[in-house]
Amino acid sequence: MRTVLLVAGTIATAALSAQIAYDHACFDHGACGAKAHWHAMPKSGGPPTRGFDMRYVRASWSVDPAVRAISGTVTTHFITTADLSVLHFDLSDTLILDQVVYHGAGLLATIEPGDELNISLPGTIAAGTLDSITVTYHGVPRTTGFGSFGTGNQAGGSPALWTLSEPYGAKDWWPCKQDLHDKIDSVDLYITTPSTYRAGSNGLLVSELISGGNTTYHWKHRYPIAYYLISIAVADYLVFTRDIVIGEDTIPMLTYSWDNDPTMAELNAGDVAQQMTLFSQLFGLYPFAKEKYGHAQFGWGGGMEHQTMTSMGGWSYELAAHELGHQWFGDKVTCGSWQDIWLNEGFATYLQMLCYNYLAPQYWHGTLRGRIDAVISEPGGSVWVQDTLDVGRVFSGRLTYNKGAMVLHSLRWVCGDTAWYHGVQNYLNDPTLAYGSARTSDLQAHLEATSGQDLDGFMADWFTGEGYPTYAMPWSQDMNGLVSLTLNQSTSHPSVDFFELPVPVLFKNAIADTTIVFDNSINGESFTAQLSFQADSAIIDPELWLITGSNVVTQVAEPSLLQAGLMVYPNPVIEELVLETSAAAGQVEILDGMGRLVLTRTLRPNVVQRIPAQAWAAGIYTVVVRAEGLTRRARIVKR
Repeated sequence: MRTVLLVAGTIATAALSAQIAYDHACFDHGACGAKAHWHAMPKSGGPPTRGFDMRYVRASWSVDPAVRAISGTVTTHFITTADLSVLHFDLSDTLILDQVVYHGAGLLATIEPGDELNISLPGTIAAGTLDSITVTYHGVPRTTGFGSFGTGNQAGGSPALWTLSEPYGAKDWWPCKQDLHDKIDSVDLYITTPSTYRAGSNGLLVSELISGGNTTYHWKHRYPIAYYLISIAVADYLVFTRDIVIGEDTIPMLTYSWDNDPTMAELNAGDVAQQMTLFSQLFGLYPFAKEKYGHAQFGWGGGMEHQTMTSMGGWSYELAAHELGHQWFGDKVTCGSWQDIWLNEGFATYLQMLCYNYLAPQYWHGTLRGRIDAVISEPGGSVWVQDTLDVGRVFSGRLTYNKGAMVLHSLRWVCGDTAWYHGVQNYLNDPTLAYGSARTSDLQAHLEATSGQDLDGFMADWFTGEGYPTYAMPWSQDMNGLVSLTLNQSTSHPSVDFFELPVPVLFKNAIADTTIVFDNSINGESFTAQLSFQADSAIIDPELWLITGSNVVTQVAEPSLLQAGLMVYPNPVIEELVLETSAAAGQVEILDGMGRLVLTRTLRPNVVQRIPAQAWAAGIYTVVVRAEGLTRRARIVKR
């Protein structure tokens, strides 16, 4: 236990009662400028925990970028969902409670191990009651995760301060409820700092009040917001504004830049205008269009999608697109568990990739190739996060970001463009999810509804399963244009024995090409297709819809092997070689790379023969078939 306080009210009872009355008026009737319809938004993603539902927060913070410290007063309005005698919030035990006030009286409060702020109420609050509590505190915040409360210097040397609370760091600097299912319906944030600095935050800047040597910035946000998306950023910013016009909507774009690279900040704003227009066309209007979108530079190497006011460590094109994409995926609809963080990061990564797909297509193939190569750099790993306390795993670049994005891309391929986009739009606009939280099953349900497909198998392979497939495809074509091929698949991880996928194959020559999709449902499956030209090469997945390893495509040099009704597969072989024939009885010999006889088998017509190959050494082998007075040979590879 960090501390136990019985806090006497230091504000006169009458004045405090008037303040509490103001709080309720603000919540109920919009006296703080709130619009009633925002408060009426339904909760989504799951029931609130701890016996109460967060509704409104008014926070007043005093900070100085030159001093690593904070003092604050946070008033939280809530509706009880059960009878309560104790309120449980989250607050770091490195901070010091000054007072906890309820209906004008000081209350007993403790910070327990695990940073749990427990507030004992004077009696039981009945379920369904609208109420509020005020916590005043100060101290030196610790920094966890990616730097929940950071201070440093700009490139020019002047101080800066910022927050980055994802995933568990909000409690490091303010008393909150770290529950992904319980968004706060609206907030008013007051940030007081020396007047040499500006403070950026969520929503709209309502006022700047100068008092002595300090300025208080009032930011008002009237959309539901997750605890970790509330932020402050304070520095002697340069400020740029521009309007982004999308149809009949005009969205203010606000940029707070450090003084070392204002030109790049302005160029970035131009990029964001194009990106926001694209994302609005694909996924619906920017979700916070009634307020603003903004950037505030901060001292971290990447970016953080703080709702309506992204924190930016630099001004790169892809970083800007990624964080903007989060305003739809992560902010409007937030993952309901850190196990499902790919709903935030996989989507944001894919949206940054889609900027190349639609706005700079010359880079599209390269960005797909880079993401796939990152995923297959290791054999295992699932998109689903098993250990949500391992922050490094939660935010794995290879799995959460790159594999998450490519799984979305493959879903787009499997479902089809129209069904995928329609399903994702429905997911974002689902009244039980919009401005709330979601799980992976919610996305799957919407994609199944629009595509008409059962995606259980796909999600088992690609969301919870690990690894990826690699294909070996022997193929041949007869003189009449008939192509015959076999898709042999090996998987990189034992959690998935086979990935059922529609596999596109491009056949081409110097003057003609065509892509045929083969619905591959079993390993070693054989297909035929009629072409109108003689192909001289074949490529598996030429447009990179799938996550696959280093595929091997082999044109069979002896098409008579197939014309005679004989199939030898898979190639490469790993565990078992299969022979299928309709020819007369004969004999099969397997020779190793030195020409030595490995085994001999009798070939029987219309019988599938399975030859164990586990004991063979890796290398090249020759299959010799003697039947009907002919000798045929085929080369295979043993892995």
